[in-house]
Amino acid sequence: MDISVYVINGLVLFAFIFLLIKDRKKTLKSLKVALSSFISLFPSFMILIIAVAALFSLLPPWFIEHYLGSGSGFMGVLSAAILGSVLFLPAIIAFPLAGSLYNAGATVMVVAAFITTLTMIGFVTFPLEAKELGKKFALLRNGFSFIAAITISIIMGVVLK
Repeated sequence: MDISVYVINGLVLFAFIFLLIKDRKKTLKSLKVALSSFISLFPSFMILIIAVAALFSLLPPWFIEHYLGSGSGFMGVLSAAILGSVLFLPAIIAFPLAGSLYNAGATVMVVAAFITTLTMIGFVTFPLEAKELGKKFALLRNGFSFIAAITISIIMGVVLK
């Protein structure tokens, strides 16, 4: 394991002990709330994890390398950006998925396009956004966010190459 895992877990443990000392009752109450949230969200997360695992088992490594790897060029970035725009995944699933894509041969630009559009574009939430903020605003925000996501992915690809 990386040293950062130990540092982060150590900080969490330190904060937990500090909060237990400061106010034991509130800390235990917040732990119960967190545990009940975890239990209620666990089935959804497991379904997503199984779906991602099934996807990776069905896609051969050459497919990811060919369509999302260094040979894919701008079409790979555009494909990942479109995929990220239409998917609705929680970050706890999206970031490991992005790491798996990168480890399977996807480029930094492709992974950056996927993550930035996943977090910035709201295809699934567009109807609600249009209703609450106006259709023109929702279209402009999503359009500019898509352009920004592509720009960010290109910059990331150049900087991290």
